[in-house]
Amino acid sequence: MPDLSQLLENHGEGWVLATGGLVIGVLFGFFAQRSKFCLRAAVIEFWHGQFGEKLPVWLLAFASAVVAVQALTLAGWLDVKTARQMANTGSLSGALVGGALFGVGMILTRGCASRLLVLSATGNLRALLSGLIFAVAAQASLGGALAPLRLGISGWWTIDGGSARDLLVWTGAGHWGGLAFGGAWLLAGIYFAVRNRWRPLKWVMAICTGLTVALAWWFSYQVSQSSFEVINVQGLTFSGPSAEWLMRVLASPAPAVGFDFGLMPGVFAGSFLGALLGREWKLEGFKDGHSMRRYILGATLMGFGAMLAGGCAVGAGITGGAIFAVTAWLSLLGMWAGAGITDRLIDAAPAPPLPATR
Repeated sequence: MPDLSQLLENHGEGWVLATGGLVIGVLFGFFAQRSKFCLRAAVIEFWHGQFGEKLPVWLLAFASAVVAVQALTLAGWLDVKTARQMANTGSLSGALVGGALFGVGMILTRGCASRLLVLSATGNLRALLSGLIFAVAAQASLGGALAPLRLGISGWWTIDGGSARDLLVWTGAGHWGGLAFGGAWLLAGIYFAVRNRWRPLKWVMAICTGLTVALAWWFSYQVSQSSFEVINVQGLTFSGPSAEWLMRVLASPAPAVGFDFGLMPGVFAGSFLGALLGREWKLEGFKDGHSMRRYILGATLMGFGAMLAGGCAVGAGITGGAIFAVTAWLSLLGMWAGAGITDRLIDAAPAPPLPATR
């Protein structure tokens, strides 16, 4: 393997990060597509008390990410103290409200941000349109018309950066406690997978989906340690990169090349490959105008909610959750609550009675 310092010197930090983002994105897209990884589906199964195939997939991916990140940290191969989820001032109100709004939108669009990108590559035009609207709403929330509202809600309840945002410090569990926590949930996921009589390949795909989250953390940290430039340690997320790619297409000069530059096309390519191998690629569109309105509203809520919460279902829920950032866990709680309530009120509501006949 080429020396990382030499690669950085020859090609620059931006392109090395972009290449890593591309490779990790391909892996995530492929594994997520083949395992049918989806937080929305897991939430629905949980709230309906049906522990079928979707919840174990999410549990295995989430727990694998936690175990791998904590193991890397204990081994001295990863340090996330400078990551934005830990170092910067956080918003507890933004995490809760944003997570809840994201959960509502996730139900309306029938998929979270990463799932929309994965489905887009399989020919799902509903997901493609929803993903584009998600990117527009995310950018509007970051620095556009929705930014004042986002900043206002974020300012309701804030928390200092550093150890104040670290749940492992709060509880005194430390990284060994975090490793044990992830291991317990990994065993739970394995239990449900065994009960559902999964084939071994599905286990591998679900676990590898979570391992790509840890791989992203590890890679960006290694680049930051080998570079003479200041490089932010970052993990997988889809809200910021979606907004960045939107501005890359619409604005000039384009944002600087970095990890996110390679991530988005990588996930698309990986999912496309997975769909082809599984013979699952097919064009799908909207059934009627009502469903289109539902998807547009949901994507808008998800875009705003993700930027308010500090990340999407992967960015806050798994990437931030794996390092035990308190705001990430509050965001995840909001997503599960918002999605569960919305599913109960909209999709699980009893059908209206038929009109009386004469």
